Amino acid sequence: MSRIGLKPINLPSNVELKINDSNFVTVKGPKGTLEQQLSKLMKIEVSEGHINIARPNDDKMSRSLHGLTRTLLNNMIVGVTDGYEKVLEIVGVGYRAQKQGNKLVLSLGYSHPVEMEDPSGIETTVEPGGGKSTGGADVTGKIVVKGIDKQQVGNYAAVIRDWRRPEPYKGKGIKYSNEVIRRKAGKTGK
Repeated sequence: MSRIGLKPINLPSNVELKINDSNFVTVKGPKGTLEQQLSKLMKIEVSEGHINIARPNDDKMSRSLHGLTRTLLNNMIVGVTDGYEKVLEIVGVGYRAQKQGNKLVLSLGYSHPVEMEDPSGIETTVEPGGGKSTGGADVTGKIVVKGIDKQQVGNYAAVIRDWRRPEPYKGKGIKYSNEVIRRKAGKTGK
């Protein structure tokens, strides 16, 4: 049995849920609207402020889709009520980020600034650094990626991080705020 798939989802009163016959789900809440096609094998039942996901049988495909369908639906409901955010830290001398309209401009040691336009549904903000990161290096800035779609927020944060991944010697680069970088000892002189 899928422990995740069996847990009921609480449906807040300010969220409107529509499910058609082919399990195309539309969730509308205070922060926006999300739509997604869920598996047709799963049976989604809504009753008295709770959503239950049932699977038709115990074959391998149904078991694997049970928890996935519940998690995707729960992520949609949390997204339209609370939203999601990822915080990235910029570590390194001379590394900076700034906003210009809906563009994020990064100075990461390349010969040119990296300009990234925020995708629709995603909002980025830049905060000044200050303080130490978990690895002990100085944080020169923070980038906060916000949105209602968990998958899109995580993907855009990963794209930003890929421009300058943290290196293991000094910890310089763009890292997630909760990421721990395993540090290596450098070369020792004679």
